[in-house]
Amino acid sequence: MFLSVFDMFKVGIGPSSSHTMGPMVAGARFLDLLRAQPFRVAGLRASLHGSLAFTGVGHATDRATILGLAGFIPSDYDAEKAEAALARIRDTHEVAPEGLPPLRFDPAKDLVFDYGPALPGHANGMILRGTDAQGDVIVEETYYSIGGGFVLTAEELAGGKATEDGPPVPYPFDTAESMLRMSRDSGLSIAEMKRRNELTRLDARALDKGLARIWEVMNACIDRGLASEGILPGGLKVKRRAMGIHRSLLAERGLNLTAPHTINDWMSAYAMAVNEENAAGGQVVTAPTNGAAGVVPAVIRYWLDHVPGASSRDVPDFLLTAAAIGGLIKYNASISGAECGCQAEVGSASAMAAAGLAAVLGGTPMQVENAAEIALEHHLGMTCDPVKGLVQVPCIERNGLGAIKAVSAASLSLRGDGTHLVPLDAAIETMRQTGRDMHEKYKETSLGGLAVNVPNC
Repeated sequence: MFLSVFDMFKVGIGPSSSHTMGPMVAGARFLDLLRAQPFRVAGLRASLHGSLAFTGVGHATDRATILGLAGFIPSDYDAEKAEAALARIRDTHEVAPEGLPPLRFDPAKDLVFDYGPALPGHANGMILRGTDAQGDVIVEETYYSIGGGFVLTAEELAGGKATEDGPPVPYPFDTAESMLRMSRDSGLSIAEMKRRNELTRLDARALDKGLARIWEVMNACIDRGLASEGILPGGLKVKRRAMGIHRSLLAERGLNLTAPHTINDWMSAYAMAVNEENAAGGQVVTAPTNGAAGVVPAVIRYWLDHVPGASSRDVPDFLLTAAAIGGLIKYNASISGAECGCQAEVGSASAMAAAGLAAVLGGTPMQVENAAEIALEHHLGMTCDPVKGLVQVPCIERNGLGAIKAVSAASLSLRGDGTHLVPLDAAIETMRQTGRDMHEKYKETSLGGLAVNVPNC
């Protein structure tokens, strides 16, 4: 089993990896399919199903689908060009992707939110269609946005395609148990094994450059969030809070009366800064999703800014360790809120961050695995119930608490020798089963939980 660190950490845009980035990626894939056709396609249609329909407007899924079909991709998204393209498409009822003739597409008519039963493969499904000059469908493909910006066709999903193709890797761990066994037999850390696996796909220089880029975007996102104020879009009138909290914390620095638990506010400010940027549609890194994008960067920033002896030289080991844990969770359960609730998003992110922190603090592989297990175990059962379908309430604060839990989990694991009763594999399987049994209204549909119990929403 191999999932690259650059699959777990992808540069993209807010507010959602599964509802924004995924549909945009699906649109780009469909355009490639059309370019390969021997016949002429004249128009496009799209239908959104399941969670993509129920919370699509709040997650900007409609915009993302339109932009994807116009040729935009998350990794090099330009907000100004996107706004101009959306205005042009609404005026002309056409998209003009590169390598194809102008295609008829009226978003008001050709983009359908289907609130009926979800498609059979996954809660996040969409069908893209190409039509001829008479409007008859001549090309059709079903795509599933399975979380974290990963997109599979119906055929790929049915065939079990969950990992990247490529040469065999030296350490093909697909469970925490096999990961620890390989680490013990090789004498390598989890980060070292993950690095050697990555080097089967790219050279050391490209790997290091890519990891540096991931942290650069994460850190810049924190800084933007800490410097921004105002009201978040979407209609809930949620006020940005990270900047104000950060200002208060800076003003209190050096005061003898500052309570020790104030460090939790620093972690929350870092995490909330990221998720406020995400909610505003800014550039973030999936970690492993957009809805949980604040946890990992917040813990790294906490470690670098507040822990004596921390060094940015070790950030790559943090990211590689976190990605190893995230890959296990994705492979054996899910990182999709629409599939398993928020335990799969913030819970997974907290486990990843706890593992990364334990690793850079000198933990053994057993302690790293224990840290991930503690963090995941104490997110089990968490629902995904965004108010008004927006990635704002409870998502923004939830990232702060996920970061705090990650640091606590790492600290607890380092107080022991790594032996513990509940293995990480058991926690991951429990999360999968809990997600399977969880009622659909608690899985990113905004049909239950806080989404229906908050007044005036």
